[in-house]
Amino acid sequence: MNQPTMKHRLIHCLFIFGLTYSLTAADKPTLKAGAAAVDITPEQFPMNMPGGFSANLAEKAHDPFHARAIVLADGQTELAMVVVDNLGAGPDVLNEAKKIASEKTGIPMEKMMISSTHTHSGPSLNTRSEQAAAYYQKFVHGVSDSIIRAHEALKPATVGMAAQALPDEVFNRRWYLKEGKMPPNPFNRLDRVKTNPGYSRDVIDRPAGPTDPDITVLSIRDTKRNPIALYANYSLHYVGGAPKGQMSADYFGEFARLMPSRIRGDENFVAMMSNGTSGDINNLPFGVTRPPREPFEQIRIVAQKAADAAWVAHGKIDKHETGLRLGMLQREVTLKYRRPSAQEVAEAKAVLAVKDKEAVAKLPGRAQNYARNTVSAAENPEETLTVQIQAIRIGDYAVCGIPFEVFVEIGLDLKKRSPFSKTMVVGLANGKHGYLPTLEQHSLGGYETWLGTNRVQQDTSVILTDHLLEMMKELKEIE
Repeated sequence: MNQPTMKHRLIHCLFIFGLTYSLTAADKPTLKAGAAAVDITPEQFPMNMPGGFSANLAEKAHDPFHARAIVLADGQTELAMVVVDNLGAGPDVLNEAKKIASEKTGIPMEKMMISSTHTHSGPSLNTRSEQAAAYYQKFVHGVSDSIIRAHEALKPATVGMAAQALPDEVFNRRWYLKEGKMPPNPFNRLDRVKTNPGYSRDVIDRPAGPTDPDITVLSIRDTKRNPIALYANYSLHYVGGAPKGQMSADYFGEFARLMPSRIRGDENFVAMMSNGTSGDINNLPFGVTRPPREPFEQIRIVAQKAADAAWVAHGKIDKHETGLRLGMLQREVTLKYRRPSAQEVAEAKAVLAVKDKEAVAKLPGRAQNYARNTVSAAENPEETLTVQIQAIRIGDYAVCGIPFEVFVEIGLDLKKRSPFSKTMVVGLANGKHGYLPTLEQHSLGGYETWLGTNRVQQDTSVILTDHLLEMMKELKEIE
């Protein structure tokens, strides 16, 4: 029998190597990404801006509003991440947009995360006026179109994530006050902390919680290193200060406008800033007096700093990776509505019975507003509220979506306990169900904890955190 020659052995080894490589390559996912931005600026005015406690009409838009989408695919999983310039869209309208996009792209609705930026100078999504009804339709189709267009733009891609701190624009807005300085809350009781306490050092003592200074960025490039999209996350409420009577996408929109110049993106590049865990965080440096600002100036300042920090974070990414495994889980969690006691209802009805203008003026601030909330909570025929939470895996990176205005402590806790190397937490994702304080912050009282502002059981933060940690652990174990 002829012995194999060196040539035959070499051919055999190359065959085995090629077979092994082919099997390995087949097992390795091929990451693709697409991005799109669709203009959803209102066209019919005047229109109500729902942010705030009083009527707030806009006569025009100062700057454009967008729905910005990223679609990712690895051959097994396709998912969409969308950021919309809006105060907070409810699950009904978002599900309508998801359904349209799902029918066109084949992406399951539960594999779509749509979050609102929480601009307070954005348009209403009710349908109680001709202008609002027309805008509702534009919003729904604009959001769905952003997903559809991003899906059509899918191409081989690479991904990286990093963070850069921007601490000087985030401030905890809940403060302990000095002895004897706490005013009664709307329920004529004394809280231990006050939200937005003013600037006087004679009144304020110390913040009641931390901040999260990080701007985290998910950078997506094609295989030739050209930027496709950048998804950023910052735990900062809206900034405000747009010209009176004009709508604005706030610093979220201005950030998106600036980022192409920061990382040299072309006309197809899409940048977006999502709202992080900013339920107790704003842009007001209590105890410090800022110089006066012209309209839109503070928005511009914050956006420029955020864009610079995102540029630094982008530069920290050692390697944009391809072949990353994707995963996305959605859970529906049923929570109990808060209920007032019989005494609280009786006190609320007594407040609502006050009609004399002088007597009303002597009540605590917004007493009758929250008395109505108390009575409404008592009369609510529903016992429970079912909410959607989501967890996304992109290789060794994670994104969590929570449909509340989430306290920063919750986001910091999820980041610390996450099994992934880097994690971002997105608020107002797939709905808006009020504020989400921690149990500890509930015990301190304050605006975000009041019945009506917070509507679900007080241990909700613990319940949702436990679910999200379980979901991330499950995603981490996917091979």
